Amino acid sequence: MAAYPIRRYGDPVLRAKGEPVREFGTALWDLGDAMLASMRAAKGIGLAAPQVGLSLQLFVVNVHDEDFKPTLDGKVVDSEEIMPMLFANATVTVPAGEGEIYTEGCLSFPGITGDVERVEKAIVQFRDADGAPHTLECEGLLARCVQHEHDHCQGVLFIDRMTRAHQLLTATKVKKLQRATTAELKAAKKQKG
Repeated sequence: MAAYPIRRYGDPVLRAKGEPVREFGTALWDLGDAMLASMRAAKGIGLAAPQVGLSLQLFVVNVHDEDFKPTLDGKVVDSEEIMPMLFANATVTVPAGEGEIYTEGCLSFPGITGDVERVEKAIVQFRDADGAPHTLECEGLLARCVQHEHDHCQGVLFIDRMTRAHQLLTATKVKKLQRATTAELKAAKKQKG
């Protein structure tokens, strides 16, 4: 399956909550591979299905953080053993704790970054491409990436989580991106119609 183009801010699919994944197996493996190809081409570490125009509770990540080893199904593992990963129908629990502010970017917002506060831990219950259930406990960059991509599946974008100061700093760029994307979508629709 070929890589998908990444949808940019202004595309309505990014604000829609994704539907649960209902079909598992070869087709989902292929979709995950195509999403990974799109993510790699854009030099990202995570990508959610809405970012490629698919309103699904599905995302992929490829995070290698030497400082924190994840626990998968109760076993501490090296990220090299499990990455890249596909998460279908994930629920993310963020334990209570002190949030830290990090600069985040997003493939759907090229050239735009901002400070986001996140707790650096997450517990993720999900299904893999074959439908098998798993639990991942993670910290650091992987925890932040999983939270970011899970947000996408809920229609929540990183600009919604930015500190107020960075929302104000990036407002002009965000509006410009939204206008450009909306104009492109209208032109494409007119060309088809």
